[in-house]
Amino acid sequence: MRIAFFVWEYPPVLVGGLGTYAENITRKYVELGHDVSVFTLNPGNLPVRELIGGVEVHRPLIADATRVFTLLVHEDIRKWGAGVKFFSDIFMYNVLSATKLLNELIHKEQYKFDVISFHDWLSSIAGMMAHNHSKMPAVFHVHSTEWGRTLGAGSAAVSKLEDGAAEAADRIVTVSHLMKQDLAVHGWSVEKIDVVWNGIDPERYSPERVKTEEVRKIRLEYGVKDDELMILFVGRLTPVKGVSNLLMAMPEVLKAYPKVVLVILGRGELQKDIVELANRLGISERVRYRFEFIPEEQRILHYAASDLCVFPSSYEPFGIVSLEAMAMEKPVVVGAKGVVGFREQVVPSGPDQCGVHVNPEEPSDIAWGIKEAFGDMERARQWGKNGRKRVQEFFTWEKAAKQTLSIYEELVNKVSRS
Repeated sequence: MRIAFFVWEYPPVLVGGLGTYAENITRKYVELGHDVSVFTLNPGNLPVRELIGGVEVHRPLIADATRVFTLLVHEDIRKWGAGVKFFSDIFMYNVLSATKLLNELIHKEQYKFDVISFHDWLSSIAGMMAHNHSKMPAVFHVHSTEWGRTLGAGSAAVSKLEDGAAEAADRIVTVSHLMKQDLAVHGWSVEKIDVVWNGIDPERYSPERVKTEEVRKIRLEYGVKDDELMILFVGRLTPVKGVSNLLMAMPEVLKAYPKVVLVILGRGELQKDIVELANRLGISERVRYRFEFIPEEQRILHYAASDLCVFPSSYEPFGIVSLEAMAMEKPVVVGAKGVVGFREQVVPSGPDQCGVHVNPEEPSDIAWGIKEAFGDMERARQWGKNGRKRVQEFFTWEKAAKQTLSIYEELVNKVSRS
């Protein structure tokens, strides 16, 4: 098949998990014998067309339409303030990408695409435009929703785009069974929704690839001594990721295990707040921060250096970070209330246990989970080994790609017969 793939972030521009997903899944499609043309946002300094790892990447150059955009858009968008430029850029990227697909690749260069794949609201306009104009089958991939990301306080305009894309698409693919249930509760057609778990590369995320001296260097960087335990949090510093509640759990943890250091990796709107919170709690000496996006190789070293990884999200439709930690043979403590895909990844009991489920809204429960892991470090190390086995069996990019391609092929065959 030839796949038109719309996603707003793609390497070398990486903002979060969506870009990581897009890079890995498209390369796996190519490895499996398919052709992929990616359409993504251009920050202004990247080629408009290039081949990366066998994937054809298109980045149309956009113009700043912010001032014009404020005259046209819904009042809801005007309230974004400086964020209006982001919405304007996204809109321009969508329109130019759909136009390039339809006019340049299909009409001028005679490309024959089989399916349109578009991801989240950020590419929904392009997906709907291309679908409407070409009549090619379209699949809307939903990695998260506006109501979930913002705990119900998000943009009405963004939610309308999500609803419109869900109605227009022939099929919807989402990342967990819990997410499918949530979409159905919000009125989306459950008959159109398929679930495909994300994956990682367990060969890349492997403790065998990491040298002892590299691990020691990371721990020394944060001042973690040989007789101390290191907790690692990786994620965007937003309310739904639960980092504030993790900090509030730490005084109770430190009472039981005073030689614990919490390392927080990530960036987001809570950076200043969590520093102030740690100071108020009197635990700042036991907390280390690195407020930046960490490249993959550095992230792998941080997992290797940790003793326990904690991800107390209250909204996480899937969550690749737990897979990364599990593949590195690390025990995990994860949020497991609400729309949180960690519940489907992490086995919390029995012979295959690889971590602990906690209520992310209760700092005392997060503290309990951490103490449960630290209470028997030999057992916790076995949880880590179990986690890696589970990743290898259920959560690889090849498995995710094959499942997704089977959905595309079924849809393409259905359309061709009609």
